[in-house]
Amino acid sequence: TVFVVWLVNTRGRQRAPSDSDLELSTVRHQPEGLDQLQAQTKFTRKELQSLYRGFKNECPSGLVDEETFKSIYSQFFPQGDASTYAHFLFNAFDIDRNGSIRFEDFVIGLSVLLRGSVTEKLNWAFNLYDINKDGYITKEEMLAIMKSIYDMMGRYTYPCVRDDAPSEHVDKFFQKMDKNRDGVVTIEEFIETCQKDENIMNSMQLFENVI
Repeated sequence: TVFVVWLVNTRGRQRAPSDSDLELSTVRHQPEGLDQLQAQTKFTRKELQSLYRGFKNECPSGLVDEETFKSIYSQFFPQGDASTYAHFLFNAFDIDRNGSIRFEDFVIGLSVLLRGSVTEKLNWAFNLYDINKDGYITKEEMLAIMKSIYDMMGRYTYPCVRDDAPSEHVDKFFQKMDKNRDGVVTIEEFIETCQKDENIMNSMQLFENVI
């Protein structure tokens, strides 16, 4: 979500395309047409154009690799280590698993996070937590994500966070989600539990008006 804020903020410091940009355009990734992206997302044509200018300003090649993504993301969390969480987030955006995020990948994910229905947002969140993409969330996967969030927020947060806090958090939440006690959480269990949690539902509304 902070990556969203970064991208929106870049709109104020865009540069005009240079001759070298135009010369290299044939060897760089070219996104799908605006009409197609408008049909696939909930952004207007003007919003897509603005997002693309910001994306190209920071990523002239039209592609974001994982190291670039981590570097950008870590700027927002200087007090902690955001690299592991950024790795998981990168994999959630990297739809075709080729090690880079295209503008299309990014804007489709962004559309879900900002304008999607509750079910679409929860499906996206499930994909983030399902690290190995096997269709289930294990307690180990949930703990890995939760630890990465605590690492990102830093050890000097107030009030101070205990070392065992992520594990306690996961134990409590996983028990609530794993309805049939089979040791894994399905997409159905995940969505049902989240929809009944007021805090989660409130957090879903936070970034709807970012752009």
